[in-house]
Amino acid sequence: MASLASPAEPDVRALVTPEGVDLRVRLAAVSERGIALMIDLFIIIGSLLALTIGAASLFVGGESETVAQIIWLLGFFVLRNFYFTLFECGRRAATPGKRLMGLRVVARDGAALTTDAVVARNAMRELELYLPLVFLIQSGGENDGWTILAGIVWCGIFVLLPFFNRDRLRAGDLIAGTWVLKAPKQTLLPDLTTDRPAIADAKYAFTAKQLDTYGVKELQVLESVLRREEETAMVAVADQIRIKIGWTRSTYETDKEFLSAYYAALRRRLEQRLLFGKRKRDKHDAT
Repeated sequence: MASLASPAEPDVRALVTPEGVDLRVRLAAVSERGIALMIDLFIIIGSLLALTIGAASLFVGGESETVAQIIWLLGFFVLRNFYFTLFECGRRAATPGKRLMGLRVVARDGAALTTDAVVARNAMRELELYLPLVFLIQSGGENDGWTILAGIVWCGIFVLLPFFNRDRLRAGDLIAGTWVLKAPKQTLLPDLTTDRPAIADAKYAFTAKQLDTYGVKELQVLESVLRREEETAMVAVADQIRIKIGWTRSTYETDKEFLSAYYAALRRRLEQRLLFGKRKRDKHDAT
């Protein structure tokens, strides 16, 4: 679930995760998305040229041109339909162009980005970009004026769409329910489990069942909450975890101390399970 942008920071949005954590995210600029697209298109064209030259060099005579054309068409089909989808379905949720620009694709409702959403947003690219470009490239002759005009208008509508909506969404984003966010590379932060007094952890004895309630995804969300140290978020998350694991709050227990202790214990539990080849992705994983 997303909230409205603040007047002071028009690029910032509130992204609420399924765990109820309000994460502040920054939208990618239209110029950044455009540069990322150009980088990806250069990679696609460069890959096709290299593939075509390599294939043509294996053949001599009249067949070389035909073979090169077939390979170019097949390569163009594969790259056009699967390049963006495969990269955005990966862990980084970004193509090489987006990674170079520090961008990534996320779901606007705060949930995990699904394959269906990635496929939907990139299927629209056929109508937004490839189809009008084909019209413009293939049009020729005196009777193709209306076709050229239609291609220019069609392409212009989709290209300019991000300029006319608050969240800079293209048609694919509108259909798939996605955002493209600015995700700059951050410096490595200190480990939250270091320099913790042993007496603090001794006050909290979590059972295996209580620790097995959550997985890696929830651990990452909890770490984000602890690093930001926002009082409202820590109170909400601490109350939710207590209810979920059946924990009774003691008289002198603080939310930050409880979350820190649970984070350290959960991390140790997940690392121990991983040694035996058991990885719990999230709270829904029954592994």
